[in-house]
Amino acid sequence: MKKNNLLRNSGLQSMLASVMCILVGLLVGYIALLIINAEGAWEAITTIIKNYFVYPTELAQMKYLGNTLVKTAPLLMCALSVLFANKAGLFNIGAAGQYVVGAGTCLYMALGLQLPWWACLLGAIVAGALLGALSGFLKTQFNVNEVISCIMFNWISLYCVNMLLAKVKETTSPYTLGLRANAPQALLPGMGLGEYFSNNQYVTIAIPLAIIVSIAIWVLLEKTKLGYELKATGNNKNAAKYAGMKENRNIILTMAIAGGLAGMAAALLYLTGFEQWSTSQASVPGMGFNGIAAAFLGGLHPIGSIFSSYFIQHITAGGAYVDKTLYCAQVSDFISSLIIYLCGFVLFMKVAMNRGLDKADEKRKAKKNEGGKK
Repeated sequence: MKKNNLLRNSGLQSMLASVMCILVGLLVGYIALLIINAEGAWEAITTIIKNYFVYPTELAQMKYLGNTLVKTAPLLMCALSVLFANKAGLFNIGAAGQYVVGAGTCLYMALGLQLPWWACLLGAIVAGALLGALSGFLKTQFNVNEVISCIMFNWISLYCVNMLLAKVKETTSPYTLGLRANAPQALLPGMGLGEYFSNNQYVTIAIPLAIIVSIAIWVLLEKTKLGYELKATGNNKNAAKYAGMKENRNIILTMAIAGGLAGMAAALLYLTGFEQWSTSQASVPGMGFNGIAAAFLGGLHPIGSIFSSYFIQHITAGGAYVDKTLYCAQVSDFISSLIIYLCGFVLFMKVAMNRGLDKADEKRKAKKNEGGKK
């Protein structure tokens, strides 16, 4: 019975389900590589898993570990955005659009207005929060499903940001001006963290800041009255209203916080100078959508999302090192996206585990009853 009780622990179930999804994803990916080209399949799948360990020197490994962590921070924030809304019974598929407006705001404030990093960071948070709150407002006042409004806002945001950042782009390319050369005051401070990663200039306070926010979100959801109210509203809006909670305010506030987290995600990436925005971008960045997979792989838990976000970014970066002479350039994206897709089955795995445990308990009780009758 102790073993059975242990297996019913939600945290343990999330971990086991996540590991199962990862292993199934890697297995399916390996089979796909065998079908495409059996000769290099094993080397390709191990390369994806190794990521920066493919480099022969420790200095190179640490440098590219730093790059992986730089991309993990925004992915973690997007995961937090999705799971926060989920805890309140909402599906924030608009994290991608909120990420876009966060990117547009922080980059324009940095390059166009020459504001310092902290102002750009706050601007990105506010922009994402306003867009998220707008979806919440439409839901509470006009009964517009947040999924529909968020999908529409994703594309509206992309086109608006492309037009805005066209004012601060390079003259000979569609990319925005580099922060390091044109707005160094807007770069997130490194505080010496880059020294631990072979002097990687892109490693900044973004990484510890994302972890701190994860802990803060856990505290808010699990240890505060506000967190209880938000979750209660999500579980049963009518019951929350009957108990005296302001359900409409809670829905708008939830979407605003979720949007702010996604907006902050963009700032934690673009204010490092690691990437430039392309004003000719024709599709919404995948970071917000990958946040959905990271949230579910992490068991919809803020702390679990730290590890799941790192893993997803690890395999995504590792896919770039696959031998292009044996496989086309898109095969790394295919394998990465396949694993990410299967990460969404974590909750399904948990349900299956609980059903199996319930059946085992029923059989055990039936045997006891038979033994008692004898």
